[in-house]
Amino acid sequence: MDAALEIRAGELATVSAEAVRPPSEEARLARAARAGDRVAFGRLYARYAGMVHGILLARVPRREVDDLVQDVFLLALRRVDALRNPDAFGPWLAMIARNRAADHFRRAPLESAELPAHLTGAPHPEGEAMAVLAIIRRLPEAYREPLILRLVEGMTGPEIAARTGMTAGSVRVNLHRGMQMLRERLGKEAP
Repeated sequence: MDAALEIRAGELATVSAEAVRPPSEEARLARAARAGDRVAFGRLYARYAGMVHGILLARVPRREVDDLVQDVFLLALRRVDALRNPDAFGPWLAMIARNRAADHFRRAPLESAELPAHLTGAPHPEGEAMAVLAIIRRLPEAYREPLILRLVEGMTGPEIAARTGMTAGSVRVNLHRGMQMLRERLGKEAP
C-alpha cells in the first residue's frame, strides 16, 4: 500500500511540475497575438518568415514566393483565433503555407512554355543557384522542404523540427537522404 501511495505521489508531482511549466516564448506570443497584440504578431512574423518562405519556395515559382509569404501571414492573422494550441504556432503556420501553395496552383492559370533558346538572353548571375533549386524541386516532397529550409533559409535541423512540428529524427533522415539524392542528381546534370 505504501508503494502504491508513493507512485501516486510521484505521478502528482510530475503532473504539477508540467502544469507549472512556464509557457514557451512561442506560446506567449501566439496568445498575445490572439488577444490582438500586433507587436507580438510582428515578432512571430520575424521568427517564422524564413520558414514560410522556404516552404513556399519548395512548392511554387520563385517569383510568386514573396507575395505568397504575405498572403500566408495575412491568413494567419485573420485565423489566429482558431489556433487551439499556442505552442503549435509553427506547425500551424507551416500547414497554412503548404495549403496556400496548393491553392496557388488551383487558382493560377496554366503557365506558358519557356522562351525559345534564341530569346533567353545572357546567363543570370544566380543561374547556378536556380539550377540547384530546380533540381531540389524535382526531389520527392519529403526532402524538398527540409533541404530548402536548411540550404536557402539557413535553418539548423533542430530549428526545422521545432518550427515545422516534424520530429528531429525525421528532419535528420530527410536532410541526409535529400542531400544524397541532390549530390547524385547534381553529378548527373553537371556539364
